[in-house]
This record gives sequence, structure tokens and C-alpha cells, in this order.
Amino acid sequence: MTQDLPEGTAEPTDPRLPDGPSHLDGAGVSVGGVRKISPKVLFIDPVRMLPSLLFPLVGVLFVGGFSERSFIWAALGVAGAVVFAVVRWATFSYEIVGDRLEIRRSLISRSVRTIPLERVRGVDVSTPPMHRLLGLAVLKIDTGASGGGEQEGELDGVTLAEAERLKAVLLKRAHVAQAPQRAVPDDVIMKVPRKWLLYGPLSGSYLLTPFALAGGAVGLAFQWGDEFGLGQDAAWSAGEWLWGHTYVLVIAVVLLVIAMPFVGGVMYAVFNWDFTLKHREGYLVAERGLINRRSVSLEARRVRGYELVDALAERWAGVVRAWAIVTGLGDSQTRGQLLPDVPRAKAVEVISGAIGPFSGTLRPHPPIARNRRMFRAIAPWAGVAVLLGLAAWWSGVGLFWVLAVAAVLLAAAGVPLGADRYRSLGHGYDGVRVSVRSGSLRRSQAVVERRAVVGWRLQQTWFQRRAGVYTLVAGVGAGSGGYAAIDVSEGQAAGFPAEVTPEWLTPFLTTPPPE
Repeated sequence: MTQDLPEGTAEPTDPRLPDGPSHLDGAGVSVGGVRKISPKVLFIDPVRMLPSLLFPLVGVLFVGGFSERSFIWAALGVAGAVVFAVVRWATFSYEIVGDRLEIRRSLISRSVRTIPLERVRGVDVSTPPMHRLLGLAVLKIDTGASGGGEQEGELDGVTLAEAERLKAVLLKRAHVAQAPQRAVPDDVIMKVPRKWLLYGPLSGSYLLTPFALAGGAVGLAFQWGDEFGLGQDAAWSAGEWLWGHTYVLVIAVVLLVIAMPFVGGVMYAVFNWDFTLKHREGYLVAERGLINRRSVSLEARRVRGYELVDALAERWAGVVRAWAIVTGLGDSQTRGQLLPDVPRAKAVEVISGAIGPFSGTLRPHPPIARNRRMFRAIAPWAGVAVLLGLAAWWSGVGLFWVLAVAAVLLAAAGVPLGADRYRSLGHGYDGVRVSVRSGSLRRSQAVVERRAVVGWRLQQTWFQRRAGVYTLVAGVGAGSGGYAAIDVSEGQAAGFPAEVTPEWLTPFLTTPPPE
């Protein structure tokens, strides 16, 4: 939790700390005293403002007819941006005071954001391209209170040495001491070979990148078209021309589809370049990135399990991705990733060594669960095919027949899809860890420690009641908060919680002795 203090409010003191503005961390380095981000950031801020200033400045030049006065106004706009960056830098500071980090801003009104060190769940250090050139970094602090939204605190423009020092202090790897302690070298668990980056397009995460880029370009054209004399009339004219030349749209879509694996593969490689997982003094550290190098630290004692995820194409290739299940971690889908696409056997070996193995077997779900998956995969497309066939018979339009045939093919494809969905269902317990698995197009297997289970929840929809099956959710104080075993039988719904947490259910299941 963070706290903003109004100006003039007295700040509490920590009686456990010695008097004075600073004290020592475990490395014998002062952690107190007001500090500022590096002044080198002033070379970055104006550049980052250029995209928002470019079109207004171009507009000023156009309106002024590129006269001397228009250039003066444009120069004043640039100078104003630089002055704003200098003032923002001069009025920003941070300080570790006792057992908390305080981030102060006083650009317009003074505010103090307080982050208790005991609530820090993770610290990310990233180095975007311009920061890397200047030896700077961006440090982001997560306390788990943001719910995956904005970070609790961000220091943009600290030196690399200061970022590592702060990271050590905030993660409590440094303790108050009188003499420096020897640093323990990192234990590299795995460095993903670059040739495995070829698996990237199989995940599907980046396949739509070409369409996203094309959509962004179209949106930018509509947003800034007036600045270049391209108004709504020009847009309508372009649309009418494309409507009359549909083959151009078809060619564009085909080219974008062909580009999907190539562009998606490049984006995947950029984000996951030299992915390295290591142990560092009680933390699991994942480092990755080509242009923006990012380092994410997860406190090992808060890790409660892991999740293995694979899409259909990944399953055919025998590769999976892995995420950590951590207590109090915000934005776990981004910050919790332990491995990108790697061969399944290697992923299981690495994750089992870093967190712990699951030695049990997954138990199958009742046959009615297979029937439900078959029905849900086939029936919707079969119904659409019937409606399209009736429309084609009634109207005589050939397009309806084409669509009806496509729906029939999709319904036929639902047979193997439904069977795969059923095979993916499972749950198990090996005496130490609980595991549940479900999904087909995106199959996920969660493995959590028994001690992480904080409760059980039984759910049953109207259709499940008719089929006599349940959804059993293991409540976990980590990750997504709960992991579901879908369509279990009544016996499994009652027996599995009793097996995993018998001490919770025994008082309710024991029959009292007769009077």
C-alpha cells in the first residue's frame, strides 16, 4: 500500500534506526539521504516528447507559412518542453527512510508516496535503448496491491549501479551491518538457446502483429490525416476505390497472413532474446530482451508453484511455456514468466529443480465430461450449417451453400477438438503438490503446493446439474487465486478435497457416536 502525505505533515520516525539521515545496508552502502535520478535523463525526456510535439510543431509551421515567426514559435515550443523536463527532474527525489521508500514530487503540489519495504513483492529493472546508451535504467516496484495495473512506484533514469543497489535493498537482500558482506555469485539455472526462438510463432501470441501494425497505421492516418490535407473526403474516396477493386484488399490480407509467422517470430525474438533464469540470493531472476533488456526478480520463498501452458501447435511440437505462481504478485502474466517456449522435457526438468516436481499422475474425469466437450465443439457449428443450408435452399444464393459447407467442415473438426479437450482434463495429488489441467487451444496445467491451498469451492451450472458433474476450484492465495478441475464426478468432488486437506473435512464427515 502506498500513502500520499500532504505538505507540512510530520513524517514518523523509526525508533529502531540510529539517529541521522542515513544508515548502512548489508553491503555497507548508505541507503538513506535524499537522492535524485541521474541528470542524464534530461537527454531522454525531450526525445520522448517528440512524438507528441511533432505534429503540433508541423502544424505551427504550416499555419505560419514557414515564416520566420513560425520557426520562432516552434523553437519556443521545443524550449518549453526542455524547461518542463528540467523542472520535473529538479522537483523529483526519493529516499529510503527506515523501513520505507519515499518518492517525492513537487512539480505543482508536493506529494510523498510511501512504500513500506515489507510490502515489496518484486522489483523490475529494464534498460530501454536510449537508457542503455547513457548507462541508465528504469526501476519499477510492485507491492501486489496494484492488481496487475500500474506499478506502485517507478524510478525512471537511475544509474545501473543505483538500480542494482536499490533492488538489493528493496528486496531485503541487504541487512543492516557494520561491515560489507561478500556477494554470492548468481546461479544460472538455464539460458535458453537462441535456436529455440524459432518456436516463438507456435504460441500465437505475436502472430497478429502484422494486422496490429496495419491497424495502427490506418488509425494514425485517420487521426492526423487533416494535418497533411487528407480529410474525410479523401478517406471516403479511398474506401470507394477499394470497394471497386476488392482484389487489392484480398492481396493485402493474403500478404499480412503470409507475414504473420515471420513478423511474429521477429517480435517474439526481440522480447525473449537471451532469456536467462537464475538463482540470486533467495530470488528467482528472469532476464530477457534485445532492445529493452528486462530483469524480473521473484522472491523464492513466496513461490507456491508453477503453471505450464501450451497451445495446440506448441503441443504438436512438444514445447511449453512456464509461469510462476507467486503470492502477492501483481501483473503475474507478464512478471511471473519463468520460461518461454522450450521443449517440454527440459521445461519440466528446469522447473522441477527450481521450484519442485510433481510426481503424481493426473486422474481422468468421467465419460460424461467427454460427451459435454464433444457436444460443445460440434453442435454450434452443426446448427449454423443447418440454418445456412435452409437459407440457401430458400433463397437460392450460392454464397449460403459455401458458408454451409464451411460450417460442416468446422463441425467435423470439432470431433478431434472435443476429444483433445477431454484428454486434457485431469487432476492429481502427490502428497506435496496439487495439480489441475484443462483446455485444448490453450492448455494449462497448474501445480501448487498443498500449503498454498486455502479453501475449496464447488460450482455447478444448470447443464452440469443435468449431467451430474461439478467444477471443483482449489482456492490458492497466489497466482490467479483459484485453479479449477472442470467436470469432475460427485465422488471426485467430495473425495479430492478430503484427500488433500482431510483435517478440514474430518470434523464434518465424522459420524457422532450414538447416545
